Amino acid sequence: MAPSARPVVHYMATRPDGTVPPTDNYLARYHRAQGETIPTVNLADHLGQVIDHPTPGRKWYTDKPFGYFHMYTRPGEILERIEDGWPIRLFVVEPLGETGTWGGGYYPYWLLSQQIRVVEETDAWKAFGHRGAQVLAVLAQLPDLARQWATEWAADPEGTRRTYTAWEKRVDRTRALTGWAFCRAQYSRREAALQAANELAGDAAGQAATEAGADPHAVALIRLRARCLVAGQLMFDRIRTGEYEQSIRGLLLGTGLETPAPALA
Repeated sequence: MAPSARPVVHYMATRPDGTVPPTDNYLARYHRAQGETIPTVNLADHLGQVIDHPTPGRKWYTDKPFGYFHMYTRPGEILERIEDGWPIRLFVVEPLGETGTWGGGYYPYWLLSQQIRVVEETDAWKAFGHRGAQVLAVLAQLPDLARQWATEWAADPEGTRRTYTAWEKRVDRTRALTGWAFCRAQYSRREAALQAANELAGDAAGQAATEAGADPHAVALIRLRARCLVAGQLMFDRIRTGEYEQSIRGLLLGTGLETPAPALA
């Protein structure tokens, strides 16, 4: 007997207060500039309930900032259209009635509907894909790690600069972050997760290193190290086979630098 197909799960992300953000940020900014209030729905207030869209737009076009419920079937892409970024809350929903997309193969992990049932709230880390828990663990450690890296830099500026510069050249030459991690994220539908994780990692590490007194060049390389580390954790399962790919993974996780990377894989 053939194995049964895995059921499709539909996710929606909300702001921390449970309200659904606009589906089009450009239109949202325009309407706000005109002094208009953009309607929304609070999913947290409707657990287990059916919700009709309060101001449905034309099917299936972006003629309003919020004209339909926008669901994802690939968790790693959920963060691509979130206006305020992380943190979010994540809900499992069920589309009801007519559904659509913006066009076949171009949006294979989207589904649009004007009626949903809010099934449950789920763990927000899933927005980064199935390795989201590891990603959030790294992000939580980054301020302390960045301060430690800045202290090491201050203790031996010239030696640490040489070590980081050699590592940076290998990262750049192999395109470990911009090529390997990015392309594998695209293939596995984690592109939005990688982009969000990179931004969060760079911001957290940069702020901590700056506050620790690191000079601008050191801050820039500490930010790069943080971005590579979180990318290596997010894409750990996609960059691991073969000697060369293991070397790429090692570069992302900080091989060749002084402080061991967190063992979260």
